[in-house]
Amino acid sequence: MRFIRNIFSRSERVVTPSLVPLPCPVMVVGMHRSGTSFLTGSLQQAGLELGKYSAWNPHNLKGNRENLDIVAFNDAVLNARGFAWDNPPTSSIAWTSEEYARARALIADFAGAPHWGFKDPRSLLLVEGWRELLPDLRFVGIFRHPTAVVQSLQARGGMPEEQALALWAAYNERLLALYRQKPFPLLCFDEDEATLHTKLNQILLELGLQPLEDERFFSAALKHHQQLEQPLPKALQTMYQQLRAYAR
Repeated sequence: MRFIRNIFSRSERVVTPSLVPLPCPVMVVGMHRSGTSFLTGSLQQAGLELGKYSAWNPHNLKGNRENLDIVAFNDAVLNARGFAWDNPPTSSIAWTSEEYARARALIADFAGAPHWGFKDPRSLLLVEGWRELLPDLRFVGIFRHPTAVVQSLQARGGMPEEQALALWAAYNERLLALYRQKPFPLLCFDEDEATLHTKLNQILLELGLQPLEDERFFSAALKHHQQLEQPLPKALQTMYQQLRAYAR
């Protein structure tokens, strides 16, 4: 597995000063296998610094763009309490002073970066601690139809459908709760490529990043599975409809 570190410089452009947002850290939020890699890779191409990130893995040939140190930290916080990415806690987790110190050291790695951020779906399970350390943290979210996520989880690791649906609900329930606290840009990965990029470019401008024109992170390989026409449990159907109502 290869890991690389890239820092993208922003080109000069003339804009109205009042429309330029102050640089703030960005957290990409969403369920596993739901387009978070596409979103994060696109943000990186537009100028977001990710630090030490994954650029390749067997399940995502462009890499999941997750910061390895942040993933390891999130895993450690969850594991210390008997949880994991596929066994999420049912309530918020209080971090220890030592965990706060470790997270501060990770944040310090981005010192000097005008625009930086990170993506790890586990962060959605630990968002309270991250917000405590980063009061100006901004969120960008993405979601995907439950049946597409189920297919992807089954193809990757053979996860049973019932477990995959429960996991989709657990993560997206947190995504909805976070959005309702203070709305943030939210994309639906089920939309076609052209629609996704039109909406994405608007979000990039809002974040003070460069819109993507010719070179794009998206490729057909990122969407192996599509929504299936099959009945969903009512609670999940309602949740998906709520997400669609909030999405750009």
